[in-house]
Amino acid sequence: MNKLSFSLVLFCLTFFAKAQELKENTFKSEIKSVTIFLSGAQIFESAQGNFSAGESVVVIKGLSPYLDEKSIQVKGKGNFIIQAVNRRLDYLSEKNIGEEVKKLEGEIEAIQRNQSRENSRLEVLNEKISLLSANKNLGGSQSSTSTASLKQALDFYDTELTAIKKEELQLKANMQEEDQKLNSLRSQLVGLQASDTKSTSEIRVKIKATTAGTASFELNYLVQNAGWYPKYDVRVKDVSSPLSLNYKAEVFQNTGVDWKNVKLRFSNGNPSQGGQMPEIDKWELNYARLTVFQPRNTQPFSGSVSGRVVDQQGQGIPGATVLVKGTTIGTSTDFDGSYSITVPGKNGRLVFSFVGMMPEEKIINSSIVNVQLYEDNQSLQEVVVTGYGSSNKKALTGTTVKLRGTASPALADAQTIQTTFQENQTTVEIEVTEPYTIKSNGERTLVDLQGYQIPATYQYSAIPKLDKDAFLIAEINDWSKYSLLQGESNLYFEDGFVGKSILDATSLQDTLGISMGRDRSIVLDRKKNEEFSQKRSIGSNITESRQYEILIRNNKSQPISLKVTDQIPISVNSEIQIEAKELSGGKLDPNTGFIEWEVPLKPGEQKTLVFGYEVKYPKREKVILD
Repeated sequence: MNKLSFSLVLFCLTFFAKAQELKENTFKSEIKSVTIFLSGAQIFESAQGNFSAGESVVVIKGLSPYLDEKSIQVKGKGNFIIQAVNRRLDYLSEKNIGEEVKKLEGEIEAIQRNQSRENSRLEVLNEKISLLSANKNLGGSQSSTSTASLKQALDFYDTELTAIKKEELQLKANMQEEDQKLNSLRSQLVGLQASDTKSTSEIRVKIKATTAGTASFELNYLVQNAGWYPKYDVRVKDVSSPLSLNYKAEVFQNTGVDWKNVKLRFSNGNPSQGGQMPEIDKWELNYARLTVFQPRNTQPFSGSVSGRVVDQQGQGIPGATVLVKGTTIGTSTDFDGSYSITVPGKNGRLVFSFVGMMPEEKIINSSIVNVQLYEDNQSLQEVVVTGYGSSNKKALTGTTVKLRGTASPALADAQTIQTTFQENQTTVEIEVTEPYTIKSNGERTLVDLQGYQIPATYQYSAIPKLDKDAFLIAEINDWSKYSLLQGESNLYFEDGFVGKSILDATSLQDTLGISMGRDRSIVLDRKKNEEFSQKRSIGSNITESRQYEILIRNNKSQPISLKVTDQIPISVNSEIQIEAKELSGGKLDPNTGFIEWEVPLKPGEQKTLVFGYEVKYPKREKVILD
């Protein structure tokens, strides 16, 4: 150990030994506001109390165990000097948390024991029903049972069976109520157990004052295991009406501390993402046989993905976060660890994470993706951080450029929550004026941010090569002014739920297209015309031709315009020549091979589109056209 390291260790030991001798003053603190990032949250607290003359330590207890020590900022008001700030774990609070955990576990065990007794009673009732059924042949082997005896037996059978069924229904109703109570208790247990694994934090501020007095502190810090995902409700009354867009935030937090009646701000920033600009390496091109290729998902899955997140014992994990890698699309698991999420076609991985567990990344190769998470044994350690004096240092850095204004109420009978959009230098923040309470239990909380009435044009579109349904697309111009993020959207058309989609706010197009779902009143079919699909040999070349027919019928009661897209192949080899044949008036993009038709259709009208192409290539080679 060199002299510098030895001196540093000696200084730290001396500081902490001296701090133990100083008088401690515990200040009461309260969370005033929270800025929630896409991953993580910044907590703003205030604390007040009395301090002693001379050197003393102000202690602020009950903070999140997932506090980022490097992010702590403290500003004080009073006649004193801040000498140092440090954060450490509060092991004394473990006892209280442990007692609450034991209490909840006891309640859960009591309900489970009662359900065991109820299940046993149901088995007894089923046996009684079986016994009655086995003996309902009242006459046995005799055929001369009297009418009076038969009536007496039937009355007995009716009375007993009615009593059994009544008790059975009551037991099942009780068990259903107990299941709901169990789910609530387990959700509470999640947050407490997360805090139990890592003790609560406390911030210790060393101050020096000439006389005793009163002080107040403003402090803020970053915490992990919290965040939000953008969600949308998209409603269209009819194709002649504007599009109604309800912008929401799905909030999750497992910080170990409840947020009670706090002001919320939602930021599109992500402090956990590195801010360092990447550096590009030189590109060395070599023969393919000397080149190492990285494996990748060549056929990314798109659509709805569901599954279950479990721990090492196979038990479902409630409140685990599920994120589509590289996007802002995410969700969290419910009480038994199940989830469902909509995935855009270009993304092929899901990232799973939970408090105290190592994150897991999975390739999306089917509609069901299950995952098992394992405990992360890395513990939080005490770290000394820089303290700020009682200067007027701002908690949030960044210059405010523009204030968009207050959101207008959406089209609803009830009054909507008011929000303001604030555009900073590198981020956009949405502030909710009404205070919210969000408990640390892993439950998903939806917060309404803003409602828009957006002028839109509507276009029916179809790609019959991939899907034989037509889709209604709402197109929005000048959409960047709404500060939207990529996220899942619930689609409602003509007051009915039509499905889920992705609002792709990462698009570079001037027009944002929102799929409003399928319209099965427009019927399509695509088939190959075998008569014109041929293969023939001419000299040293082979020529193959293909022709396809697209049949379209409008079964709606009003006329429509349908955009149909198909394609012909594009050659990347000079020896392969491709020539488009009949296109039925479609527009061909020679760079992409895409063909587009704008097809007007009257009610009940049917049309046929025909297109084809011819491919010429050397006889020694082979190409795949089907």
